[in-house]
Amino acid sequence: MFVAKVTGSLVATQKLDTMVGYKLLVVEPYRLDAKTRKTLVTTGRTFIAVDTLGAGEGEYVLLTQGSSARLTPETKSMPIDAIVIGIVDSVHVDKNCVYEKE
Repeated sequence: MFVAKVTGSLVATQKLDTMVGYKLLVVEPYRLDAKTRKTLVTTGRTFIAVDTLGAGEGEYVLLTQGSSARLTPETKSMPIDAIVIGIVDSVHVDKNCVYEKE
């Protein structure tokens, strides 16, 4: 699992029947700043993830990928590699709050 920020969405009008009705998000993984350990910084990568929770642009989400993405009841028959499994409220590291949802 890792933390990612929702930076956009993707629309595909033609897709497999098992994927109809699911929102696709553009997400960018974030990591703890190695120097300060007080903020989250981008990794510079981008993924497309299936969203079953209703996350919105600008929110931080908890993401899982690989075979774990297909272990939810909603996604067990879908050919996906990444899924939003949580919407992040806050992140605390070394007694510091590095992210708090507004």
